[in-house]
Amino acid sequence: MDEEYDAIVLGTGLKECILSGLLSVSGKRVLHIDRNKYYGGESASITPLEELFSKFKAPPPDQSYGRGRDWNVDLIPKFLMANGLLVKLLIHTGVTRYVEFKNIEGSYVYKTGKISKVPIDQQEALSSDLMGLFEKRRFRNFLIWVQNLQEDVPTTWDGFDPFNRSMADLYEKFRLEKNTQDFTGHALALYRDDDYIMQNAITTIRRIKLYSDSLARYGKSPYLYPMYGLGELPQGFARLSAIYGGTYMLDKPIDEIVIKDGKVVGVRSGDETASCKQVFCDPTYVPDRVKKVGQVIRCICLLNHPINGTNNALSTQIIIPQKQVNRHSDIYVSLVSHTHQVASKGWFIAMVSTTVETDNPELEIKPGLDLLAPIKQKFVYVSDYMEPVDDGSESQIFVSTSYDATTHFETTCLDVLDIFKRATGEEFDFKKMKHELGDEDQ
Repeated sequence: MDEEYDAIVLGTGLKECILSGLLSVSGKRVLHIDRNKYYGGESASITPLEELFSKFKAPPPDQSYGRGRDWNVDLIPKFLMANGLLVKLLIHTGVTRYVEFKNIEGSYVYKTGKISKVPIDQQEALSSDLMGLFEKRRFRNFLIWVQNLQEDVPTTWDGFDPFNRSMADLYEKFRLEKNTQDFTGHALALYRDDDYIMQNAITTIRRIKLYSDSLARYGKSPYLYPMYGLGELPQGFARLSAIYGGTYMLDKPIDEIVIKDGKVVGVRSGDETASCKQVFCDPTYVPDRVKKVGQVIRCICLLNHPINGTNNALSTQIIIPQKQVNRHSDIYVSLVSHTHQVASKGWFIAMVSTTVETDNPELEIKPGLDLLAPIKQKFVYVSDYMEPVDDGSESQIFVSTSYDATTHFETTCLDVLDIFKRATGEEFDFKKMKHELGDEDQ
């Protein structure tokens, strides 16, 4: 270990594994260390099932759950947008060779106690039970306008400047009702709160287009999920790093991040020290360099039935917009099953998550849990949401944020790309990436 590296990455959470992959491909000499024996860190998949019950100090599962090794339960489940940032990273880095994906069957939104399919095209808008007859036509016209808008062709803007006018103005232009604004902002544009309404409309338009483009790729929903669970993703990026010369060490304690004159110079484990110019890590490795800005509650639920009202879907996402349940942030429900090789046949894994707002977090997710009833077994846990206190430019220690309550990876990838830019001084170039990979890696 007593060697010099361009970068040392601590922790094998998904963000850290993506970063080590990108840095290795960019020609950096990378050492990747984790104090755990397994890949994934906070974003690991737990297998066998007995280990999950043990982790939460529950009595062991009975025989009805089938074989324990048939289960892979994500601690922080998220879906991939089919046309989103993570899929672009996977394709451009060739990691798709190591991971197989399956489409999520449905995408739903909660309104006044029941769930409805998220309408995304003109046909669905006209048949949706979320809106009355006249509102359907207004929403259909809104969707057509969004799809036809070209940012560099002002004649497609129909007199509305999306760069200088707010989303509130755009809703007003189409006279959309509050409920319609609710599912547009939260189920299509995937915002966690309503701050976006007063911001420039163009950002929301891009997010709705991303949802629509992702949906167009596979048809049933805009989301994908890896076979055998999310634990496959960190391992895929770890393999990528190894191909480009990255070195991995699991089960290695980290005793000290060595700093000289305010800048990182190495990492010490026992009496071994590896020198480096930069360190990348998750918040758990540098408690003195992060601040707590909130908490996220997650509840893993094991079910032996699909969710009512989803047409017996074997996988789905449901978003409960904040205003529907008098909250400031949305509640997310995700469901995967034996079709993804993460549970025994006939079984389902659901997750309910949200940002904590009160001193009774479990009561906050009740609307989500009610949709899942009856629940055979549930595991509830609350995690602190941490952010770095600085951008890392002085110390050259770059810290990722904790994983948020959302059930998609867009915010995760934005954090990774932001860290990459802070550390290298340049945006990650997707085009250059594809060009640099050999033909066999395409």
